[in-house]
Amino acid sequence: MQKILIVEDEKSISGVLQSILSDELKDYEFLVAEDGLEGYKNIEKEDFALVISDIKMPKLSGTELLKQALTLKPETTFVMISGHADIDTAVDCLKEGAYDFISKPIDINRLMTSVKNALDKEKLAKENQSLQKENVTLKKKVNKKYQMIGESATLKKIQDMIDKVAASDARVLITGPNGAGKELVAHAIHAQSERSRGPMVEVNCAAIPSELIESELFGHVKGSFTGAIKDKQGKFELANNGTIFLDEIGDMSLIAQAKVLRALQESKVSPVGSDKEIKVDVRVVAATNKDMQKEIEAGRFREDLYHRLSVIEIYVPPLDDRKEDIKLLVDHFAKLVADEQGNTPRLFDDNAIQALQSFSWTGNIRELRNVVERLIILGGNPVTEEDVAAFVRK
Repeated sequence: MQKILIVEDEKSISGVLQSILSDELKDYEFLVAEDGLEGYKNIEKEDFALVISDIKMPKLSGTELLKQALTLKPETTFVMISGHADIDTAVDCLKEGAYDFISKPIDINRLMTSVKNALDKEKLAKENQSLQKENVTLKKKVNKKYQMIGESATLKKIQDMIDKVAASDARVLITGPNGAGKELVAHAIHAQSERSRGPMVEVNCAAIPSELIESELFGHVKGSFTGAIKDKQGKFELANNGTIFLDEIGDMSLIAQAKVLRALQESKVSPVGSDKEIKVDVRVVAATNKDMQKEIEAGRFREDLYHRLSVIEIYVPPLDDRKEDIKLLVDHFAKLVADEQGNTPRLFDDNAIQALQSFSWTGNIRELRNVVERLIILGGNPVTEEDVAAFVRK
């Protein structure tokens, strides 16, 4: 029989956890350790399907237990329990390799969802060991499609963060200006995650009228409102076992924000006009070009939803902050345009590249891509500084 270890110094909490979980998970045996050191000694002796650990404990903190246990047995799955004041520490635990964290006071439904998902993940990992080589090949193909071009220190930092967070189910909020590449980051996270075989569903929250956003996200039943001529699945349901990407989340109405918050808390959605609740297993990645603290202060965005979405926050800087990547980006876009047109990639001489690097790119990478296509169509071969001066107005 597989075992689950609960590491918690408060006996009242460990007792409740053991009682509730053992009722639901009858195929597992439960052990309890009263501090981090005792927990580590248990992990030394035997393997556990899951370790549920508090963060603040005597002798050895949950953070140190996590680090030492994963050094000893990297395959061990951890769910961390944290008080409100420990949220920053809990986020650090995710970066160190924890599967999830649960805030105190503990929401039992949230706990059960996390534990079951963690156990499913652990089972899936064992079942799929024989398919690892195939998965690596698949991920490489997907990553190539959404690869981020550049060698700047800023971009490498983003790629390192993606490598760390992709393996977890932690929610990610991607911030940065329009056209900087936030969508590429979202796709890279999905492609490198264990959900990569599942769907990735994108929702542009700014493009959907506020009166339709609830139907778009959660679906509706026939006759629930004018124009609802048949049942419709929502984006959350379509993204089940995969990732939903909520782009421009800062433009979502407060009413819709409340519905999304409930969906995140309960892992369930209710279609418009229906009393039925549909259970969904979805990783949420969101993006915005807004200053969320200002949006919260202005009352346009719920602070509780912000904290739910931003377990991990990744900032994608403007192109002006990484101009050293422009040459590689130009070469990349020149090849893409050539492939689309069935031509040989056009060259850009050094002076043309220097001219492009001297500009301020308010439209960021999206604008640079358009300019490269324009220069390929209107300029010579190679594209020169004179071509840039003639056909690019800055």
